[in-house]
Amino acid sequence: MKEMKMPTSDSYRESLIESLKDAEHAAGFIGAILEEKDPEPALLRNAIRKVIEAKIRMDALSESAKKHHEKLDKMLTESGGSEIYSLVALLEALGFKLEITVADIDLPADSESTEIGESEFSPEPANL
Repeated sequence: MKEMKMPTSDSYRESLIESLKDAEHAAGFIGAILEEKDPEPALLRNAIRKVIEAKIRMDALSESAKKHHEKLDKMLTESGGSEIYSLVALLEALGFKLEITVADIDLPADSESTEIGESEFSPEPANL
């Protein structure tokens, strides 16, 4: 029988970070944590940090994404993620499912803002 060496935790971590460089894999990674029936906010924070680390290694993390991550990480630390998991539970109760997918747009790593203007959220007035 051939002896197999189990990977060390460092090599597993490196392998995970490398795999998270793929946007589809990263989306599935975060999505799977949000689908857990017994949510663990610490796992969500950790998953997001791993995706952020993968983006940093690819030199593909905008300043805007960094600022949003800092805000979200603070919120998850203070609230335990209850808001996010409450949203997921509410959507499920309404018959919907929150899904993480890859956006169709490519933003350069030095993009200053990924914010959507308020007018893009506001419905156009109806012509009466």
